[in-house]
Amino acid sequence: MSEKDKKVYLETYGCQMNLADSEVVLSLLNDEGYTLTDDISTADVILVNTCSVREHAEKRIYGRLGEFKSLKNKKPEIIVGVLGCMAERLREKLTTEKAKGVGQEVDLIIGPDEYRKLPELMMQAWHGDRGIAVQLSRIETYDDINPLRTNGISAWLSVMRGCDKFCSFCVVPFTRGRERSRPLASIVQEVETLSSRGFKEITLLGQNVNSYQSKESDFADLLGTVANVDSTIRIRFVTSHPQDMSDKLIKAIAEHKNICKYIHLPFQSGSDRILNLMNRNYDRKHYLNLVHKIKSLIPDVSLTTDIITGFPAETEEDHRQTLEVMKEVQFDGSFMFKYSPRENTPSYKMADDVPDEIKIRRINEIIETQTKISLTKNSSHIGKTLEVLVEGESKKSTSEWQGRTDGNKMVIFPIGKFLVGTYINVIIERANSATLFGFLTHSNTQTAEKAA
Repeated sequence: MSEKDKKVYLETYGCQMNLADSEVVLSLLNDEGYTLTDDISTADVILVNTCSVREHAEKRIYGRLGEFKSLKNKKPEIIVGVLGCMAERLREKLTTEKAKGVGQEVDLIIGPDEYRKLPELMMQAWHGDRGIAVQLSRIETYDDINPLRTNGISAWLSVMRGCDKFCSFCVVPFTRGRERSRPLASIVQEVETLSSRGFKEITLLGQNVNSYQSKESDFADLLGTVANVDSTIRIRFVTSHPQDMSDKLIKAIAEHKNICKYIHLPFQSGSDRILNLMNRNYDRKHYLNLVHKIKSLIPDVSLTTDIITGFPAETEEDHRQTLEVMKEVQFDGSFMFKYSPRENTPSYKMADDVPDEIKIRRINEIIETQTKISLTKNSSHIGKTLEVLVEGESKKSTSEWQGRTDGNKMVIFPIGKFLVGTYINVIIERANSATLFGFLTHSNTQTAEKAA
């Protein structure tokens, strides 16, 4: 059996950018004739696309590598590769701790800007050569590669890579390099292709997506241009930095019906002192003024955020100010994390002086606060009729279906004979902090009967 006849198994961890990168990797391997498999027991190549943003994510991946080692013991010819953000860190482990057996099951280490080398390095690995390629690039955007997408409804579309913000806690500038944007024309062409294939939702991706810049076009220009390609496709984007959320961008969201009224806008901390230590380059007043402006121009907007608790030197007063911002803004949802020091970041040199038991108590208070707010926000939709994009069968019940609203709310509704990817109207009858539950309007029932 030649290399090209072998089966490849790929696992992905981390953010949406990693999911998009995995689709690029799958496209490269598919073009080379490799067979993709979801059954790890049949795989000849095992790849894991990794995340280094949080310590917990790295621990999960190291644990998974240990499981791969047992598979490799049974089938020594299996090639194991680590892709993405952990590649640089794992390379150091291989070179400095080889005697301790760290990562000895790994044959390939490929950074996020070196995926084009993967097919060649895989072939070399079968001949006993360990492959390492972790060089960061100032120009690589993979804009000429058509990602291999298996979901026919929603698509991740990377419009830029890297980040220039250098937040003191973040490894992204060191694992993904500096900012560079794809040409607007290549993005529009990809959206046109997705439209012709029947996709109904596209999420534009970047580590700091609203700093996109291609010649004279900024992110607001890109967003409006993409929205005009096909008015039946919902357009989303993540992730935004408050420093780059311009008035022009807010107006673009408000003016286009198919740009989702959903904005993920991390604030990280409600304390100006902590924000300064984090090198976030805005203060609490700026953030709250920005939120006020967004809500004024987009009254029905759904806002979500990121919060880090237990950052070095964080006091009870700093923590209280974070809770205050949460209560004032009333976020629809939050991604909440305990601070974990990451090597090579400026905050790594700071004393991690908040005891873990205090971090746990603070994160629990933040979670409790957000849960109450989310329940209130979701309950406000009871009795309303919302447009929902049908995603398919509910993950928890074969008698129900699920879909999402413009504001990215998950909605569960009775099973019907609707086509996945269609828009339906659902009347919301109850809610919890995470999900809306509803029933179909009469017009949708008639549509389902016709579809049957």
